[in-house]
Amino acid sequence: MSRLKVKIKTGDKVKVIAGKDRGKTGKVLQVFAVENRASVEGINLLVKHLRSQKKGEAGQKIQFPAPIHISNLKKMNTEEKTEEKTDTKSKAKPEASAAKESKSNTKSKK
Repeated sequence: MSRLKVKIKTGDKVKVIAGKDRGKTGKVLQVFAVENRASVEGINLLVKHLRSQKKGEAGQKIQFPAPIHISNLKKMNTEEKTEEKTDTKSKAKPEASAAKESKSNTKSKK
């Protein structure tokens, strides 16, 4: 397993960008850098069933946040409550695509 450069630290506010909890935000509780995973408060909750210790007592259900892969998390800017940009992609200009369409239409009519 390759190790990714972890830009998310304990205490950071993150947003889930993929998975069953997509769109939710939470605070990072723990980071597992070797496994490329992070545990986030209120995200990816699992239930663990415990048996009773003594006869006659009821068992317990314990909810805990399971670690989620860091590629499914996006760091949030805490002051402005916005997402931080992590990559830069060029956006196509609408005028250029319209010009390409008009050129292709003229060639097909001939």
